[in-house]
Amino acid sequence: LKEYEMSDMREMMRNNKTPHHRSSVSLAGKTAVIAGATSGVGLSAAEELARFGCGLVLVGRNEAKLKAVKESLENRFGCAAGYFVADFTLPNEVHRLSKQIAGEVDRIDILINSAGIHSTTKQYTRDGFESVFCVNHLAPFILTYNLIPKLKEECRPARIIQVNSQGHRFNGFNLKDLNWKKRIYTGLRGYGASKTAQLLSVWEFADRLKGTGITINAMHPGEVRSNIGSNNGRLYRWYHGNVLWKSLKDVKISGEALHYLAAAPELEGVSGRYFN
Repeated sequence: LKEYEMSDMREMMRNNKTPHHRSSVSLAGKTAVIAGATSGVGLSAAEELARFGCGLVLVGRNEAKLKAVKESLENRFGCAAGYFVADFTLPNEVHRLSKQIAGEVDRIDILINSAGIHSTTKQYTRDGFESVFCVNHLAPFILTYNLIPKLKEECRPARIIQVNSQGHRFNGFNLKDLNWKKRIYTGLRGYGASKTAQLLSVWEFADRLKGTGITINAMHPGEVRSNIGSNNGRLYRWYHGNVLWKSLKDVKISGEALHYLAAAPELEGVSGRYFN
């Protein structure tokens, strides 16, 4: 196991230094639903897809931010954009959101789940779920599962992309203790549990979606500047802003990678994969 882990780490480091793929393929006439679209990776994805003519359905929890992003994208790129508000700490809201999108949006060609949080302390949602697991895995799972019938409409090819992380390497996933009642919680292990669960569900979805024309893949967006973790305490925010931020890359590379995964013709039919 140790030998495998060292080999895996060396491969990861090589991948991190490899220039990432870009695409110049137009997305005119297509519509993408992007969860977590008001900042970071999700906003970068929205900008890149809009740049290539894609219609956008933006999802977030802050209506004022959603409205500002919608207007900015429409003014800069001339794209058609709408938005829906939902709190991803509340599964019932995500069920409601799914029905609303399915009923009001004409078509969905691309679904990008980019909403995510990182918490240095163990916290629980109103419904009793560990908050990071709920926002990073449960909520995107519900949205994805509920929108699959809409994605299948008219038998058009569709792509689902889960914004994952290298965080699945942090361990922490335990089916018998998903809410961390029996174990010591750390921010990295809690985050890792959510991203591991997401990867496992990608593989299961890929198996179930064979022959439907819908593909699902996961991607690590790179070590980029985003607002994830801004909900944490003063010490973490200081470290993130004054130390970590300087070593991170422009989040634009994440948007470019997501456009590639959403548009590149060579990825047609490719499913159940993890892209770095």
